[in-house]
Amino acid sequence: MAKLKTIYVCQDCGYTSPKWIGKCNSCGAWNSFQEEVEPQKDNSRKLVSSIDAPKNNFPLPIDEIPKNSIDRFHSGLVEFDRVLGGGIVPGSLILLSGEPGIGKSTLVLQSALSISQKVLYISGEESIQQISLRAERIKDKNKNCLVLSETNLETILHQVNFTQPQIVVIDSIQTLFSERIDSIPGTISQIRECTNAIMQFAKSSQIPFILIGHITKDGTIAGPKILEHIVDVVLQFEGDSKYLYRIVRSLKNRFGSTSEIGIFEMTGIGLKEVLNPSEFLLSDSDEEHSGIAIASIIEGIRPLLVEVQALVSTAAYGTPQRSSNGFDTRRLNMLLAVLEKRFGFKIATKDVFINIAGGIKVSDPALDMAVIAAILSSGFDIAIPRNVCFSGEVSLTGELKFIPKIEQRTSEAAKMGMKTIYLPYSKKNEIVSNNISCISKRNIQLIFKDIFQNKNT
Repeated sequence: MAKLKTIYVCQDCGYTSPKWIGKCNSCGAWNSFQEEVEPQKDNSRKLVSSIDAPKNNFPLPIDEIPKNSIDRFHSGLVEFDRVLGGGIVPGSLILLSGEPGIGKSTLVLQSALSISQKVLYISGEESIQQISLRAERIKDKNKNCLVLSETNLETILHQVNFTQPQIVVIDSIQTLFSERIDSIPGTISQIRECTNAIMQFAKSSQIPFILIGHITKDGTIAGPKILEHIVDVVLQFEGDSKYLYRIVRSLKNRFGSTSEIGIFEMTGIGLKEVLNPSEFLLSDSDEEHSGIAIASIIEGIRPLLVEVQALVSTAAYGTPQRSSNGFDTRRLNMLLAVLEKRFGFKIATKDVFINIAGGIKVSDPALDMAVIAAILSSGFDIAIPRNVCFSGEVSLTGELKFIPKIEQRTSEAAKMGMKTIYLPYSKKNEIVSNNISCISKRNIQLIFKDIFQNKNT
């Protein structure tokens, strides 16, 4: 028997080294090398000649390929189906990632208990008794939901062959191991081998697999980058565990759009779908407070109204603080520089705190106008009317840039009872609505002169 050789593999990028090194020469990560057994090379494998090539697989002209309609499985959750593009495609591989404790296992278990199809739920982290206890909190019951606690890949595929489920859930892919690889679970070799084997099994059997994946401290999916290339759908489950709301965001989808999001509310009996998120993200108080502005944004292809809260106060220490929750801090610093340079608002000695109500993270640049409005409202201590909202991107010159999907933004604002919406001026933004007053301006000075200076006088 040949002597087994060991190598050191970077767990971030897969770079190999014959000895341990502190810093990876490929990706620059520190202390990421782990010892693994070097795979044995099979010298008996030879290049297949044209005579030995399989004859049942041959190319077809693209216009002669049969067009088969895809019959999707409904996940039992409307918001989940929305992100998947209408449902689960047979034979697909879906990867769901998120931070620990965010609710990934609850989401897939609730989906498994909400549908009528036969589901095999495989957990490598919990016993079947623990899964049963979590299932008791969820009111939906699916008698066709089978539960298995197993981490051996060969045993799992054997049980899938034996039970013939219509959907398989694996929690999580990092806990699986294959007997063909001499390394511990969670290593790059194991994750790559297990995912490849599951992908081949799913395509040949037309059974869809939902894989739950861990993430690293940087927020990326643990394992090799090829993991995201192998699967058909990559979903990210995000949100702050201190808040109730969770968002399922599509990062990759071979069977649908990547612009969709699904919003859920975490409750004591599982996840509750939020079909009208604007209603939940806005406060019910009718009182007007300074430092609050309403923004009409687009998350994915869904319009939302969010509440931006700002607090501007004199710096108690030598260095002013800049803090934001749900908004990019670097973009906040840019907007503060625009305020001081173009608007003349002295902010250099002020503490500035920004919070997006509800604990969601917003990346839409159209939030800029509302952020500046909330900062000025807090700085001048002048409240903005609750029936006024903003939607516009601010440039470094202080001008307002064109934003897409104006009709959706104004319609959502009107539906939520807004009377006025401020928009960037553009010939493309000539929106006429009987339900809401659309005011277009070229720069931030013209907008906030109407709101703050008129009130101040």
